[in-house]
Amino acid sequence: MFSNTTKATALILTVLCAGVAMAEGDAQAAQAAQTASTGINPAIFYAIATIMGIGSISAGYAVGKVGAAAMGAAAEKPELLGKAIAFVGLGEGIALFGFLISLFLVFKI
Repeated sequence: MFSNTTKATALILTVLCAGVAMAEGDAQAAQAAQTASTGINPAIFYAIATIMGIGSISAGYAVGKVGAAAMGAAAEKPELLGKAIAFVGLGEGIALFGFLISLFLVFKI
């Protein structure tokens, strides 16, 4: 059949054509063209971008807050550093879950 590179190239070109049509103000025609050519609803790409964005911003916020507190605690009691780093890792898990959900959506296509 087709290689993954060929499929990716076709998908990119279809999304680009749909984006041009949307920029010209014909959103319904763009969505119909993309759905007809690939069978993919373009809303799934917005969902993937939203999930990755929210997950990454949330993880950054969590790591910033927890990491600052962990370094403050480690400055006063160095033996707490190992325990505090585990909580920083929990904050990173938020980004990982967002990535996994986005990956599942990508392979749903």
